Amino acid sequence: MTAGARFPLADGHADSLMWNRDLTARLRKGQLDFPRLAEAGVRIQCFTVVTRGYPVVDGMRAFGALRGWPAAARRGPWARALFQLDRMHALCDRVEGAVRIAGTSAELEDNLAYGRISAVLGVEGAQALEGRPERVSELRARGVRFMSLTHLSNNELGGSSSPLMGDRPLTPLGREVVDAMAAARLSVDVAHASHRTFRDLAAQRAARLFCSHTGVTGASRSWRNLEDAELRGLAERGGVVGILFATIYLGGREIDDVVRHLEHALDVCGEDAVALGSDFDGIVPLPRGLRDVTDVWKVVDALARRQPAAVVEKVAWANWRRFFRETLGG
Repeated sequence: MTAGARFPLADGHADSLMWNRDLTARLRKGQLDFPRLAEAGVRIQCFTVVTRGYPVVDGMRAFGALRGWPAAARRGPWARALFQLDRMHALCDRVEGAVRIAGTSAELEDNLAYGRISAVLGVEGAQALEGRPERVSELRARGVRFMSLTHLSNNELGGSSSPLMGDRPLTPLGREVVDAMAAARLSVDVAHASHRTFRDLAAQRAARLFCSHTGVTGASRSWRNLEDAELRGLAERGGVVGILFATIYLGGREIDDVVRHLEHALDVCGEDAVALGSDFDGIVPLPRGLRDVTDVWKVVDALARRQPAAVVEKVAWANWRRFFRETLGG
């Protein structure tokens, strides 16, 4: 039996909702759906909502039209967020309990006990709020449990890690939103934050910080990757770092390059703070031999050839379970 078959899996980031696919059916398109999650042994899957595209051009309105989004859902970031969240609830209803949104730690544990897949919902970029911090509570009511402040470009809340964005800090509005998130028990995802925005977020002591998907500069230097000091800061706060599968940030095209990033993160922040954060369906190239979620066992097996089974199990799923058990609340 391989390590990938022996351990359940959990994944901190997938952008599948923006494609408006029928995730209840096993499809040949995309990198995951509910049947493939079950086949792969995934027990916890984070689904993120994308509301804005690339800097300058954006493109989300045109993308939504191409993917069959209703006109009303394409109007702006808030409408785009609500459309994807409502879509996810409807998809879960259709599979009659096989996949359930985990909004509390009790629901997460109940899903695990009864063999259901837990979907944890997040928002990628707080531009979705359209400048209104009071909307954080509505996101909470709709099942969202984490949000990043920025995505591919700077916004009114802070700076993005994308090139030519100027390493901008967290803004006063960003601080207000972080306070609203702490009050609503939403965790702050530092993925895509500029280094200055990361430092400012770390200074917000009430915020629960983690990173859903990233590479690490100690394994490959990239504008997208977290530095060692940032990794240590997240670990010291009880956070988890999800290592992504995107070759452009890994600095290589092999599954062993994922393992290289995992092991560097393990060396820096310890075995309780490192996990998987695939970035499936995020329009990024994957390593050779890693086509979709059903191949994630290959990453786990490659790590198991180099690390003790107890460490592999934590990376494969137990660290995400621990983090969400602590942060989802009642």
